[in-house]
Amino acid sequence: MKFNQVTIKDIARELGISPSTVSRALKDHPDISVQTKKAVNELAEKLNYQPNIVALNLRQKKTNTIGVIIPEIVHFFFSTVISGIEDVAYTAGYNVILAQSNESYQREMTDMKALFNSRVDGMLLSVSRETTNFDHIESIISKGVPIVFYDRMYNSPTSSKVIVDDYAGAKEAVKHLIEQGCKRIAHLNGAPNLIISVDRFRGYTDALKEHKMEIKENIIVNCPSGTFEEGKRAANKLLSQTPLPDAIFANNDPMAMGAMMAIKEKGLKIPQDVAIVGFSNWFFGELMEPSLTTVDQPGFEMGQEAARLLIRQIEVKEKDDFEIQPETKILKTRLVIRNSSLKSQTKKK
Repeated sequence: MKFNQVTIKDIARELGISPSTVSRALKDHPDISVQTKKAVNELAEKLNYQPNIVALNLRQKKTNTIGVIIPEIVHFFFSTVISGIEDVAYTAGYNVILAQSNESYQREMTDMKALFNSRVDGMLLSVSRETTNFDHIESIISKGVPIVFYDRMYNSPTSSKVIVDDYAGAKEAVKHLIEQGCKRIAHLNGAPNLIISVDRFRGYTDALKEHKMEIKENIIVNCPSGTFEEGKRAANKLLSQTPLPDAIFANNDPMAMGAMMAIKEKGLKIPQDVAIVGFSNWFFGELMEPSLTTVDQPGFEMGQEAARLLIRQIEVKEKDDFEIQPETKILKTRLVIRNSSLKSQTKKK
């Protein structure tokens, strides 16, 4: 007769405590109370719990490899994040395995499973635009693999994250447009399930409120895919209105560039007729005519910080099996003012 092997999770469920507490109690960790150790050991004996030595050895054997899941390699911001990750990882003696979700929830799940099966010591993750269910991530975390989110995340109470202050960056961008004399500022909104989109939208609306300007729903266009083509379509929709918007704040640079193309095709001038501000500081923005004002995100620094956090968690976990307190690092943005938004000044060469 075949019996299912009792696991630490079974004991944790029975006692209403976390699996990591059970693990530490079985190892006689000093942080665990005498009563908890007694309850855990008595139940383990009663259920005839036996550690899975093969699985334990496989997971505990360090590979000095970290997995990185990135939404889009072609995205300039994410390419700078990768450089920052590799800078820290290679210096610390870790190899990096890179996977691209291509903004797909299914690909993200497959990538995480593949990295887990490759026995990476930890993962760095920026969630895809499609991801609204996070069970696949929680499943990996429950198996003891440290995960650190960068840029895009969800409110996981157990994981560390490195993000930029999207709210402050958006607010500063819209404030700049207001200072340039713009009265009817449109917004190309990003994927609604991403916290970065929510924060940038909040920065946009709060800047308008603080300057006693009305928030007009008809000049806010949702652009869930965030592409150049979608930005162009959204701008054409805005440019069919009367009166025209005199400025557009876009959730990202590709959409801002698409909007610039639509404005030019209508025979309008940037920034005289419509000013434009993007977000991300793509390299190509500086090459546009006129050059694109944008919010710069410190991608390289984000990659470095995320890698440092993850490696610290991996090495602390290796030394001792205690629960790591999650950290959140918030990096500052910087408004890069170029010609696409300078309505009130003579165009600088």
